[in-house]
Amino acid sequence: MGKIYIGISGWRYRPWRGVFYPPDLAQARELEFAARALPTIELNGSFYSLQRPSSYTAWYEATPPGFVFSHKGNRYLTHILRLGEGIEPALANVMASGVFNLREKLGPFLWQLPPNFRFDAERLEHFFQLLPRDLRAAQTLARRHEPRMNGRVALDIDANHKLRHALEIRHESFNDPAFVALLRKYKVALVVADTAGKWPDYEDVTADFMYLRLHGAEELYASGYDDAALDGWAARIRAWSAGGQPADAKRVSDQEPPRRASRDIYCYFDNDIKVRAPFDAQNLIARLR
Repeated sequence: MGKIYIGISGWRYRPWRGVFYPPDLAQARELEFAARALPTIELNGSFYSLQRPSSYTAWYEATPPGFVFSHKGNRYLTHILRLGEGIEPALANVMASGVFNLREKLGPFLWQLPPNFRFDAERLEHFFQLLPRDLRAAQTLARRHEPRMNGRVALDIDANHKLRHALEIRHESFNDPAFVALLRKYKVALVVADTAGKWPDYEDVTADFMYLRLHGAEELYASGYDDAALDGWAARIRAWSAGGQPADAKRVSDQEPPRRASRDIYCYFDNDIKVRAPFDAQNLIARLR
């Protein structure tokens, strides 16, 4: 079995206070609490704006050894530039913004496309070619950040390690075997996204890891996962983690993925509105122990 990381997307939600978080817990200690209840968190503030190096340092220090952060890429690249002209300096800005201060706790990068972004093989391949595959390559790219970033960058790395990337799509035009072939060529994981039927939920294996985002079983961002649903996800995760795939996997491509002895799994609950995410994550972890 590969390593399995199950956690939550973000951690700062007002409705969680007094429910998941103790009533008297200071807001500044919420990450510390969440990181001791769960092994991983998906950073999503980075999607809305570039964060500061000091924030990444604080997040690193607030979490225990072995903890992992996945990092959601900035929407300026995906939703404004739409992976087009100007993408390289924007990507350099992301890498320079402080992510290196997460050190060994930096896990995969998540890149989420908007719902109206159609499959464009040429544009996607150009983006995949730019993505750094290890910290040293990311550092080289970060040094090409835009001048407006001066004074708020972190460019030092203390060691080199592999970087992983996952792509979340939300348009039916990606139901194309050429898209899966492109992901496999660049070893980018296709995000398995449970969106209560709102967006596509393909499950093709395209990399040496799987990235899952569970947004709600019946109502987007709100509904939780009952015992049967969690049992189902546990079974799917076991199959992927053991190097295979579920027999009923919803696939775009008929071509079988390369067989592996194991795959790492990153799974994040994003059904935060009704305070289900952290509890669903804990219940899924219990099923996989």
